[in-house]
Amino acid sequence: MTLSLYLLRHGETTASAAGGFCGSSDPDLTAEGHQMAEDFGLAYHKHPWQGIYVSPMLRARMTAQPLCTLAGREMTLCHELREVDFGAWEGQSNDWARREHPLDYLRWTADAGWNAPTGGERGIDVARRTLAMLEEIQRKHASGDVLVVSHKATLRILICALLGIDLGGYRDRIGISVASLAVIEFLDHGPRLERLGDRSHLRESLRSRPGT
Repeated sequence: MTLSLYLLRHGETTASAAGGFCGSSDPDLTAEGHQMAEDFGLAYHKHPWQGIYVSPMLRARMTAQPLCTLAGREMTLCHELREVDFGAWEGQSNDWARREHPLDYLRWTADAGWNAPTGGERGIDVARRTLAMLEEIQRKHASGDVLVVSHKATLRILICALLGIDLGGYRDRIGISVASLAVIEFLDHGPRLERLGDRSHLRESLRSRPGT
């Protein structure tokens, strides 16, 4: 039996619906975001999870909570799963960052793996902390299904790191909608992506909602 990592992005927030940079900010889910969390919990609370690992940020905890309540399980909070630190760009739009920090923005859009938002965090640093967390998970769980609840950029970087995709292009290579699920299996020859962008657990009205 292999280890399978289920990577769930948190449900909708006002920031995810509007776009822009939301890293260290800690908004709650919208009403629809809470419905997304409830739908995931209903769909997966009987799944035989070996562990449930969650970013400590409110939007991630609120996404995992319905599942944990229905399943009678505790979530393990992991600081390594927090969202990318966007530094001075936090709460701002892409247009604002392009205008106010043109050189940093140009470097970041060219290679977000080795260049950070002004005063923020590089993709390579996020990869290091999430892979360290994954090593801990693998030490505790040799096989079975493990749930990870985290954030858009963090999950995209982790997937790229596991699949050997250049971190510099994580924003262009991987798409992860709110409340969507990706699944990676760890086989003898290495990790393999089995699912990406799965929102089949959501009711139709939520699956069709626009937003980043």
